[in-house]
Formats: sequence, structure tokens, C-alpha cells
Amino acid sequence: MRSRFLGGDFFLGGDFFRMRHWFGLTLVIMASFLPWGGTLLAQPGHEPAAHAVAGHAEHATEEGIPLYAKPIFSIGPLPVTNSMIITWVVALLLIGGAQVAMRKARLVPSGPQNFWEFIVEGLYNFLGGVLGHKLAAKTFWFFATLFILILATNWFGLIPGVGTIGWGHPDSHGVLHHISTPILRGANADLNMTLAMSMIFFVCWVVWALQANGPGGFIMHLFGPKGATTGLLKVLMVVVFIAAGLLEVVSILFRPVSLSFRLFGNIYAGENMLESMAAIVPSLSGIIPIPFYFMELMVGLVQALVFMLLTAVFTLLICSHGEDHHDAHGGKKGH
Repeated sequence: MRSRFLGGDFFLGGDFFRMRHWFGLTLVIMASFLPWGGTLLAQPGHEPAAHAVAGHAEHATEEGIPLYAKPIFSIGPLPVTNSMIITWVVALLLIGGAQVAMRKARLVPSGPQNFWEFIVEGLYNFLGGVLGHKLAAKTFWFFATLFILILATNWFGLIPGVGTIGWGHPDSHGVLHHISTPILRGANADLNMTLAMSMIFFVCWVVWALQANGPGGFIMHLFGPKGATTGLLKVLMVVVFIAAGLLEVVSILFRPVSLSFRLFGNIYAGENMLESMAAIVPSLSGIIPIPFYFMELMVGLVQALVFMLLTAVFTLLICSHGEDHHDAHGGKKGH
């Protein structure tokens, strides 16, 4: 199927429809990974949500969004937090929307099909320019899923009611000033979610690196000396590149941490800022945050793009051997 966007040079055939299933499967994996770390940041002895209203007096002065997601209910021994609910809802909406849009795909797209093909084609061409078309075709399903899921959860967290409906602790006059346990919480304002996505990327990165280089090539890529040297200088360069390889290993192991904290910190800070703006003048709480909502819409888009680009560049650095990336930047043969 040929798309009419961007000059009509992008073809959507069987690979695209298989990509839809990868898209849905990856969303489910990411959404399901979150419960594994659902209590990563939970405080020991945290009270169940059902008892939040009758909580201890020391929580009455708690302000701002809690650093950790709070359990709302449990499925057996597994606590389901407010951020997990958002993740599942967004994943189901994206999967359902893609399936409905492409159920009766037409040669000339229109309506929802047109929208989804526009997104897919735009992302594919963008990643093709970054990674090269060969590597983009292999990894597109993952990076597109990352971008769409992060963007959707970021924006879904800005819907009124997310973080503002739930349980709290009233003051001595029975007035509730703060929601201590919201029913819904922004998914990426939970470190468990961002860490889960980073760890899934790390696993995929290792697999792609081994496929592109082989075990020996992977080790040589990290520790092997570069350049043509001989004699004593070659021995010295071997020692230098082994030391540089060890630093590179530390850098690689730290990537999931930096990726997860960057996304979490920006989204968590943004949600706290919105709550602070709403609390400045309670009588104007529905007006003052409006300009900041537009800023957070931009932040949500930028952070989704940054996360996707960083993971894509990390993959390019380990998988690219130069020729395909050169083709993506003007090295194609003329027709």
C-alpha cells in the first residue's frame, strides 16, 4: 500500500501490517513490565489505598505529588498502582485505535487510517535519516513504539482529573485541601515505568549488537585497538583501549539509569509545577495553570523525541559499520 504523504515514496505493504502486531506486542510488554517494579519506590509499610482517608495524622500536611506511585488495589500478591492504571489504559487505547484504523485498510487511506499511516511514515523517514534505512527497517517497530507510548502517556497525564481525583486527609474542619492518593497518576512520573522502558531497550540493544557484530566483534568494538600501529606503540595502544573499553562498559551500564531518570525527572517536575501553580491562588486554580499546560504539552513531545533519539543513536553507534549510514545521508546511487 502506497502512502500519499511525503511525496509517496514510502510503501506500506505486508511489512507494515506485521509491524502493527509488533507495535501492539511491544506496548503490552512495556505495560506489563511495570508491575515487576511496582513497589520499587514504595515506602515500607505503606498503607493500602482503601484506608487512605483514615490514615495517620502525620500525612495530613503532605503536599505535592508523592515521589512514588501508590497502590490502588491488588491482583493476588501484585499491587496495582495508580501509574500502572494509566499505562494500561493508554496501551489499550493505542492498540485498539491502530487495529480499528487498519481493519479495513484501503489503497487510498482516509480518516483514522490516514492518521496512523502519517505517523508511521513520518517516524520511519525520520529514523531512516538517523539510522540508515537498513538499520531503521530492523529496529523501527521498537523506536516508534517508544515514541508513541511515551508521548501518549505524557499527554494523557495532563488530562484534568489525573492526579486530582482520589483520597486525601481532611483538616480539623473536614475540608480536603490535598489529594494524597490519586486514583490516576502520570505513567512517566513513576520511575518504575521509565526504568522498565530503559531496561527493555538495554536488552534489545545487546541483542542487536550481537547480531550486527557477533560475540567476538562486540568485544573488539569495545576493547579492540583502533588504527594501524606497530611495535611498542601497539602494545601501549592495546592497554589504552582496554582501559577505554572498561570506561565504555561503565557508560553502557549507566545508560538505563540516565535514560530513566531524565524522563522521570522532567515529567515529575512538570506535574509538580502544575500542582504548585494551581495552589498559588485557590480561587483561580482553573486559570493560572493553563499557560503551563501548553508548556507541558511541548515538554511531553520533546521528552518523547529525546528518549527515542538517544536510544536510536546508542543503537547506531554499536551496529553501524558506516556504509548504510552513509547511504542515508546522500550516498545513494543516482537512478
